[in-house]
Amino acid sequence: MTTPSTRHAITILGAGHIGFAMALLLQQTRDYDVLVVDRDPARLAEVAALGASTQWATDDASLQAAINGRFAVLNALPFHRAVPVATLCTAAGVHYFDLTEDVASTQAIRALAASARSVLMPQCGLAPGFIGIVGNDLARRFDTLHTLRMRVGALPRYPQGALRYNLTWSTEGLINEYCNPCEAIVDGVRTTVPALEGLETFALDGVEYEAFNTSGGLGTLTETLAGKARQVDYQSIRYPGHNAILKLLLNDLRLRERRDLLKDILETAIPTTDQDVIVVFATASGLRGGRLLQESYSAHIVGTELAGHRLSAIQLTTAAGICTALDLVAQGRLPQQGFVGQEAVALADFVSNRFGVAYAGDHALVL
Repeated sequence: MTTPSTRHAITILGAGHIGFAMALLLQQTRDYDVLVVDRDPARLAEVAALGASTQWATDDASLQAAINGRFAVLNALPFHRAVPVATLCTAAGVHYFDLTEDVASTQAIRALAASARSVLMPQCGLAPGFIGIVGNDLARRFDTLHTLRMRVGALPRYPQGALRYNLTWSTEGLINEYCNPCEAIVDGVRTTVPALEGLETFALDGVEYEAFNTSGGLGTLTETLAGKARQVDYQSIRYPGHNAILKLLLNDLRLRERRDLLKDILETAIPTTDQDVIVVFATASGLRGGRLLQESYSAHIVGTELAGHRLSAIQLTTAAGICTALDLVAQGRLPQQGFVGQEAVALADFVSNRFGVAYAGDHALVL
């Protein structure tokens, strides 16, 4: 397996659950010099115990100091910090990677990339991120693509309560997905569709699920497939009943207009869990060799233990996604400048990478 030829200096912004997982994965390889930046001394102490360097930062000036001269920045801060940090990285000529699901942020970063000397690669997590790589791989198997449907869920393994859901990642990001318009291709035309609509039910491996439109999961795939497909959409997977309660909260009680209150309610009432599972399901249909065919991809991923630390499924998949993107750029297997979408990554390259192998069902990572 190819690894970076030199020890690259990496800055991780944010020492929360995902930032910690990134640092853990990168530290295990010993191929990266890792600096983790946060405003919380307790979180920084946990990362320092991994052997990573740490820096306390509270403003853009201290962030700039942690960015200058580095090979790359991995941004695990809330979505509203994506554009400011990408701007700092662009000015410094430093490669930039993030996990944002926010469509407007990605568009702004793409505009920055037009004159960038470094790589700007947002949306490197699970969805957006890996699901776009899967979707593009399926799409490329057809001479004429008719439909491409992508479904992803980060779910509790032992659901409780009416929502049958636990918080496993950013609450702000979750609310974004439930409230913002969703990009899609409908009847061959790029458009937006409302979040929470398009409800469908299905069974996978004997388990009943529902899925509905959520924002941001497609990344730039609708642009890539514009004029090449009749229908392209993305939906989040949940256990049955979740959608109806969300509509009550967001529409009937109008909490979409009071997102700070909704965040407080969710974080007060819904426990977090590291006993989670990632469900990925994508299917495409179209013509190949004159025949109408369908091909599908599915994955079922749980957490793992690495170097004595337990990683939840969402930690593992999200950190593995952004670390794989970094690794491929460091290896020279992706463009070295400008905006890089997830579609630039070949699925075979991703799942054979030392981090991306987590998605292939091999959770005993050997780094």
